[in-house]
Amino acid sequence: MDYIVRATAAHGYIRAFAAVTKGLTEEARQIHHTSPVVTAALGRLMTAGTMMGLMLKGDKDLLTLTVRGDGPIQGLTVTADSNGRVKGFPYCSDVWIERKPNGKLDVGGAVGKGTLTVVRDQGMREPYSSQVQLQTGEIADDLTYYFVTSEQVPSSVGLGVLVDRDQSVRQAGGFIVQLMPGAPDEAISLLEQNLGKVSSVTSMLEEGLTPEGILERLLEGMDPEILDTRPAEFHCGCSRERVEKVLISLGRKELQDMIDEGKPAELHCHFCNKEYVFLTEELKTILEKAGL
Repeated sequence: MDYIVRATAAHGYIRAFAAVTKGLTEEARQIHHTSPVVTAALGRLMTAGTMMGLMLKGDKDLLTLTVRGDGPIQGLTVTADSNGRVKGFPYCSDVWIERKPNGKLDVGGAVGKGTLTVVRDQGMREPYSSQVQLQTGEIADDLTYYFVTSEQVPSSVGLGVLVDRDQSVRQAGGFIVQLMPGAPDEAISLLEQNLGKVSSVTSMLEEGLTPEGILERLLEGMDPEILDTRPAEFHCGCSRERVEKVLISLGRKELQDMIDEGKPAELHCHFCNKEYVFLTEELKTILEKAGL
Protein backbone atom coordinates (compact mmCIF):
# COMPACT_ATOMS: atom_id res chain seq x y z
CA MET A 1 0.00 0.00 0.00
CA ASP A 2 1.21 3.50 -0.83
CA TYR A 3 1.47 5.87 2.11
CA ILE A 4 3.20 8.96 3.48
CA VAL A 5 4.74 9.47 6.91
CA ARG A 6 5.22 12.85 8.55
CA ALA A 7 7.74 13.26 11.38
CA THR A 8 9.80 15.71 13.42
CA ALA A 9 13.23 15.40 14.96
CA ALA A 10 15.83 17.39 16.91
CA HIS A 11 13.18 18.79 19.29
CA GLY A 12 11.09 20.13 16.41
CA TYR A 13 13.92 21.83 14.53
CA ILE A 14 13.62 19.30 11.72
CA ARG A 15 10.47 18.23 9.93
CA ALA A 16 10.45 15.33 7.53
CA PHE A 17 8.25 13.39 5.15
CA ALA A 18 8.78 10.03 3.48
CA ALA A 19 6.57 8.13 1.07
CA VAL A 20 6.29 4.91 -0.86
CA THR A 21 4.39 5.43 -4.13
CA LYS A 22 4.90 2.30 -6.22
CA GLY A 23 1.19 1.65 -6.72
CA LEU A 24 0.14 5.14 -7.79
CA THR A 25 3.17 5.48 -10.08
CA GLU A 26 2.33 2.17 -11.76
CA GLU A 27 -1.30 3.28 -12.14
CA ALA A 28 -0.16 6.48 -13.83
CA ARG A 29 2.14 4.47 -16.10
CA GLN A 30 -0.76 2.29 -17.23
CA ILE A 31 -3.11 5.23 -17.73
CA HIS A 32 -0.66 7.27 -19.79
CA HIS A 33 1.29 4.40 -21.42
CA THR A 34 4.56 6.05 -20.47
CA SER A 35 8.02 4.98 -21.57
CA PRO A 36 10.47 4.20 -18.71
CA VAL A 37 12.08 7.66 -18.55
CA VAL A 38 8.66 9.37 -18.54
CA THR A 39 7.44 6.94 -15.86
CA ALA A 40 10.44 7.95 -13.73
CA ALA A 41 9.91 11.68 -14.26
CA LEU A 42 6.17 11.60 -13.59
CA GLY A 43 6.56 9.23 -10.64
CA ARG A 44 9.12 11.52 -9.01
CA LEU A 45 6.94 14.60 -9.39
CA MET A 46 3.83 12.80 -8.11
CA THR A 47 5.78 11.47 -5.13
CA ALA A 48 6.87 15.00 -4.29
CA GLY A 49 3.29 16.17 -4.74
CA THR A 50 1.94 13.66 -2.20
CA MET A 51 4.41 14.83 0.44
CA MET A 52 4.04 18.54 -0.31
CA GLY A 53 0.27 18.12 -0.21
CA LEU A 54 0.59 17.25 3.47
CA MET A 55 2.11 20.70 4.01
CA LEU A 56 -1.23 22.26 3.05
CA LYS A 57 -3.47 23.32 5.91
CA GLY A 58 -7.04 23.00 4.66
CA ASP A 59 -8.91 19.93 3.43
CA LYS A 60 -9.87 21.73 0.23
CA ASP A 61 -6.44 23.23 -0.46
CA LEU A 62 -4.74 22.11 -3.66
CA LEU A 63 -1.14 22.05 -4.80
CA THR A 64 -0.10 22.07 -8.46
CA LEU A 65 3.44 21.36 -9.64
CA THR A 66 4.24 22.14 -13.27
CA VAL A 67 7.53 21.40 -14.98
CA ARG A 68 8.11 22.94 -18.42
CA GLY A 69 11.30 22.00 -20.24
CA ASP A 70 12.87 22.07 -23.68
CA GLY A 71 13.55 18.32 -23.57
CA PRO A 72 11.43 15.72 -25.41
CA ILE A 73 9.00 15.23 -22.48
CA GLN A 74 8.09 18.95 -22.88
CA GLY A 75 6.49 19.10 -19.45
CA LEU A 76 4.66 17.47 -16.55
CA THR A 77 1.73 18.60 -14.42
CA VAL A 78 0.82 17.15 -11.02
CA THR A 79 -1.98 18.14 -8.65
CA ALA A 80 -2.21 16.95 -5.03
CA ASP A 81 -4.38 17.63 -2.00
CA SER A 82 -3.80 17.42 1.74
CA ASN A 83 -5.27 13.91 1.97
CA GLY A 84 -2.65 12.02 -0.01
CA ARG A 85 -4.52 12.10 -3.31
CA VAL A 86 -2.50 12.95 -6.39
CA LYS A 87 -2.89 12.94 -10.16
CA GLY A 88 -0.57 13.87 -12.98
CA PHE A 89 0.19 13.67 -16.67
CA PRO A 90 3.17 14.11 -19.00
CA TYR A 91 2.94 16.37 -22.04
CA CYS A 92 4.64 13.67 -24.11
CA SER A 93 4.39 10.10 -22.80
CA ASP A 94 6.47 8.18 -25.36
CA VAL A 95 10.06 9.40 -25.01
CA TRP A 96 13.11 7.23 -25.58
CA ILE A 97 16.61 8.59 -24.97
CA GLU A 98 19.93 7.00 -24.08
CA ARG A 99 20.56 6.13 -20.46
CA LYS A 100 23.29 7.81 -18.45
CA PRO A 101 26.78 6.24 -18.45
CA ASN A 102 25.93 4.65 -15.06
CA GLY A 103 22.90 2.92 -16.61
CA LYS A 104 20.29 5.09 -14.92
CA LEU A 105 17.39 6.71 -16.74
CA ASP A 106 18.28 10.22 -17.91
CA VAL A 107 15.32 12.15 -16.50
CA GLY A 108 17.22 15.43 -16.63
CA GLY A 109 17.99 14.97 -20.31
CA ALA A 110 14.36 14.08 -21.08
CA VAL A 111 13.06 17.14 -19.18
CA GLY A 112 15.73 19.59 -20.35
CA LYS A 113 16.10 23.21 -19.31
CA GLY A 114 13.07 25.20 -18.20
CA THR A 115 10.99 26.10 -15.17
CA LEU A 116 9.28 24.61 -12.14
CA THR A 117 6.08 26.36 -11.06
CA VAL A 118 4.42 25.68 -7.70
CA VAL A 119 0.85 26.89 -7.14
CA ARG A 120 -0.93 26.60 -3.81
CA ASP A 121 -4.68 27.18 -3.99
CA GLN A 122 -5.76 27.74 -0.40
CA GLY A 123 -9.20 29.14 -1.14
CA MET A 124 -8.02 32.73 -1.23
CA ARG A 125 -8.92 35.12 -4.02
CA GLU A 126 -5.55 34.60 -5.69
CA PRO A 127 -3.60 31.31 -5.38
CA TYR A 128 0.01 31.58 -4.23
CA SER A 129 2.35 30.95 -7.16
CA SER A 130 6.13 30.75 -7.38
CA GLN A 131 8.45 29.84 -10.24
CA VAL A 132 12.12 28.86 -10.34
CA GLN A 133 14.51 27.79 -13.07
CA LEU A 134 15.17 24.07 -13.32
CA GLN A 135 18.61 23.23 -11.95
CA THR A 136 19.08 19.74 -13.40
CA GLY A 137 15.65 18.57 -14.56
CA GLU A 138 16.02 15.57 -12.24
CA ILE A 139 13.05 16.88 -10.16
CA ALA A 140 14.52 16.33 -6.66
CA ASP A 141 17.34 18.85 -7.19
CA ASP A 142 14.87 21.33 -8.63
CA LEU A 143 12.53 21.04 -5.65
CA THR A 144 15.45 21.40 -3.22
CA TYR A 145 16.33 24.64 -5.01
CA TYR A 146 12.68 25.76 -4.94
CA PHE A 147 12.36 25.32 -1.17
CA VAL A 148 15.55 27.27 -0.50
CA THR A 149 14.91 30.16 -2.90
CA SER A 150 11.12 30.54 -2.83
CA GLU A 151 10.25 29.45 0.71
CA GLN A 152 13.60 30.14 2.40
CA VAL A 153 13.51 26.68 3.98
CA PRO A 154 16.79 24.70 3.74
CA SER A 155 15.68 21.30 2.48
CA SER A 156 16.90 18.01 1.11
CA VAL A 157 14.63 16.23 -1.36
CA GLY A 158 15.18 12.66 -2.48
CA LEU A 159 12.98 11.02 -5.11
CA GLY A 160 13.31 7.73 -6.94
CA VAL A 161 11.52 5.46 -9.37
CA LEU A 162 12.97 2.11 -10.40
CA VAL A 163 11.51 0.68 -13.60
CA ASP A 164 11.67 -3.08 -14.10
CA ARG A 165 12.65 -4.91 -17.30
CA ASP A 166 9.00 -5.26 -18.34
CA GLN A 167 8.64 -1.46 -17.93
CA SER A 168 6.44 -1.82 -14.82
CA VAL A 169 7.31 0.10 -11.66
CA ARG A 170 9.52 -1.93 -9.33
CA GLN A 171 10.04 0.76 -6.66
CA ALA A 172 8.93 4.36 -6.15
CA GLY A 173 9.15 6.73 -3.23
CA GLY A 174 10.91 9.69 -1.73
CA PHE A 175 11.64 11.97 1.21
CA ILE A 176 11.71 15.65 2.11
CA VAL A 177 13.74 16.80 5.12
CA GLN A 178 13.61 20.45 6.18
CA LEU A 179 15.41 22.59 8.74
CA MET A 180 13.24 24.92 10.78
CA PRO A 181 14.42 28.39 11.87
CA GLY A 182 16.90 28.27 14.73
CA ALA A 183 18.07 24.70 14.11
CA PRO A 184 21.26 24.14 16.17
CA ASP A 185 24.56 23.53 14.39
CA GLU A 186 24.86 20.05 15.92
CA ALA A 187 21.55 18.97 14.36
CA ILE A 188 22.53 20.41 10.99
CA SER A 189 25.90 18.62 11.04
CA LEU A 190 24.36 15.30 12.06
CA LEU A 191 21.69 15.58 9.37
CA GLU A 192 24.34 16.30 6.74
CA GLN A 193 26.29 13.23 7.88
CA ASN A 194 23.20 11.03 7.68
CA LEU A 195 22.25 12.34 4.24
CA GLY A 196 25.81 11.75 3.05
CA LYS A 197 25.47 8.04 3.82
CA VAL A 198 22.39 7.63 1.61
CA SER A 199 23.08 6.46 -1.94
CA SER A 200 19.56 6.72 -3.38
CA VAL A 201 15.89 6.36 -2.52
CA THR A 202 15.44 3.30 -4.70
CA SER A 203 18.42 1.54 -3.08
CA MET A 204 16.78 2.02 0.34
CA LEU A 205 13.47 0.72 -1.01
CA GLU A 206 15.27 -2.25 -2.56
CA GLU A 207 16.71 -2.97 0.90
CA GLY A 208 13.14 -3.27 2.09
CA LEU A 209 13.02 0.00 4.04
CA THR A 210 9.58 1.45 4.68
CA PRO A 211 8.95 5.22 4.87
CA GLU A 212 9.42 4.89 8.63
CA GLY A 213 12.70 3.09 8.05
CA ILE A 214 13.89 5.75 5.62
CA LEU A 215 13.20 8.47 8.18
CA GLU A 216 14.93 6.50 10.93
CA ARG A 217 18.03 6.32 8.77
CA LEU A 218 17.94 9.99 7.78
CA LEU A 219 17.19 11.21 11.29
CA GLU A 220 19.36 8.78 13.22
CA GLY A 221 20.60 10.24 16.50
CA MET A 222 18.04 13.07 16.49
CA ASP A 223 15.11 11.46 18.33
CA PRO A 224 12.69 11.24 15.38
CA GLU A 225 9.00 11.18 16.24
CA ILE A 226 6.34 9.97 13.79
CA LEU A 227 3.42 12.42 13.81
CA ASP A 228 1.02 10.75 11.41
CA THR A 229 0.64 8.34 8.51
CA ARG A 230 -1.56 9.01 5.50
CA PRO A 231 -2.49 6.68 2.61
CA ALA A 232 -1.51 7.90 -0.85
CA GLU A 233 -3.35 7.20 -4.09
CA PHE A 234 -3.74 8.25 -7.71
CA HIS A 235 -7.10 9.98 -7.75
CA CYS A 236 -8.81 11.98 -10.48
CA GLY A 237 -12.04 13.64 -9.43
CA CYS A 238 -13.39 14.17 -12.94
CA SER A 239 -16.95 13.02 -13.64
CA ARG A 240 -19.68 13.51 -16.20
CA GLU A 241 -21.37 16.00 -13.87
CA ARG A 242 -18.19 18.09 -13.59
CA VAL A 243 -17.72 18.06 -17.35
CA GLU A 244 -21.30 19.29 -17.72
CA LYS A 245 -20.40 22.27 -15.56
CA VAL A 246 -17.45 22.97 -17.86
CA LEU A 247 -19.80 22.96 -20.84
CA ILE A 248 -22.22 25.30 -19.06
CA SER A 249 -19.34 27.66 -18.26
CA LEU A 250 -18.73 28.06 -22.01
CA GLY A 251 -21.94 30.07 -22.24
CA ARG A 252 -25.07 29.93 -24.39
CA LYS A 253 -23.47 30.95 -27.71
CA GLU A 254 -20.73 28.32 -27.55
CA LEU A 255 -23.19 25.58 -26.60
CA GLN A 256 -25.65 26.64 -29.30
CA ASP A 257 -22.86 26.57 -31.90
CA MET A 258 -22.07 22.97 -30.90
CA ILE A 259 -25.74 22.04 -31.21
CA ASP A 260 -26.05 23.73 -34.62
CA GLU A 261 -23.04 21.79 -35.90
CA GLY A 262 -24.92 18.59 -35.08
CA LYS A 263 -21.76 16.84 -33.91
CA PRO A 264 -21.16 15.25 -30.49
CA ALA A 265 -19.05 17.28 -28.06
CA GLU A 266 -15.97 15.31 -26.97
CA LEU A 267 -14.01 16.31 -23.89
CA HIS A 268 -10.82 14.64 -22.73
CA CYS A 269 -9.38 14.55 -19.18
CA HIS A 270 -5.59 14.86 -19.36
CA PHE A 271 -5.13 13.40 -15.89
CA CYS A 272 -6.95 10.08 -16.26
CA ASN A 273 -7.37 9.89 -20.06
CA LYS A 274 -11.15 9.48 -19.85
CA GLU A 275 -13.24 10.67 -22.79
CA TYR A 276 -16.65 12.26 -22.24
CA VAL A 277 -19.01 12.38 -25.21
CA PHE A 278 -22.19 14.48 -25.24
CA LEU A 279 -24.65 13.93 -28.09
CA THR A 280 -26.56 16.84 -29.61
CA GLU A 281 -29.74 15.99 -27.68
CA GLU A 282 -27.77 15.93 -24.43
CA LEU A 283 -26.30 19.35 -25.23
CA LYS A 284 -29.83 20.69 -25.75
CA THR A 285 -30.87 19.28 -22.36
CA ILE A 286 -27.85 20.88 -20.68
CA LEU A 287 -28.69 24.21 -22.31
CA GLU A 288 -32.29 24.05 -21.07
CA LYS A 289 -31.33 22.82 -17.61
CA ALA A 290 -28.83 25.63 -17.16
CA GLY A 291 -31.42 28.22 -18.22
CA LEU A 292 -28.97 29.86 -20.57
